[in-house]
Amino acid sequence: MLKQSLAVSALLFAVSGASAEVLNIDNAELARLLASGVAVVDIRTEPEWKETGVVPGSHLITLFDEKGRADPPGWLEKVKGVAKPDQPVILICRTGNRTRPATQFLSQQAGYQTVYNVTKGIVAWGREGRPVVPAAAAVAACAPGARC
Repeated sequence: MLKQSLAVSALLFAVSGASAEVLNIDNAELARLLASGVAVVDIRTEPEWKETGVVPGSHLITLFDEKGRADPPGWLEKVKGVAKPDQPVILICRTGNRTRPATQFLSQQAGYQTVYNVTKGIVAWGREGRPVVPAAAAVAACAPGARC
């Protein structure tokens, strides 16, 4: 967990000089945006996806691994396969802590124009009784050896 905190701090430091704004959203807004076709990227790890399930239609692209390591350029290339910088994108994690620096990275360093941060993450989504699906199908679709 300490390594993950250090990685989050390093990512925040890398984006701290820019002034772009990220849009924080709640679950009602997530549901509305999801229904309108905005892409959702779940940045959690595979064990987390399996534990809670995922928001239906989410793209599973891990940013921080179980040891807190991140590869922002590699992660960005995968995100670009889901949403280009001129398209809106939503990021979700467990409780909203990891998505904060990730959304700032997309907005301030990668040129994304509209980036949404689900402030309370999948935990609050599930507590509200909103739909989740098992991650097994999405994980199975991930290429062998890839960080999904």
